[in-house]
Amino acid sequence: MAGLCWQAPGEGANRPGMSDILSHYLVPAAIIAVAVVLMLGLMNMMRGGSPNRSQSLMRWRVLLQFVAIIIIMFTIWVMRG
Repeated sequence: MAGLCWQAPGEGANRPGMSDILSHYLVPAAIIAVAVVLMLGLMNMMRGGSPNRSQSLMRWRVLLQFVAIIIIMFTIWVMRG
């Protein structure tokens, strides 16, 4: 049993912690998802697409923005602790 010690996630060089995963992968993914839906909505409006599709994309964008804010706030909370 000698040489075995417990390390909290993020303290080992080979194991990323929760704050690393959140800040390096989940936050950028959420922001990119919002940007993609925003661009799709803008392209639909500029080419004179369906108003129903514009409304649907706007609803998706608002939902994704909410999720992104929750992820960002959770990441800040995890990194403070």
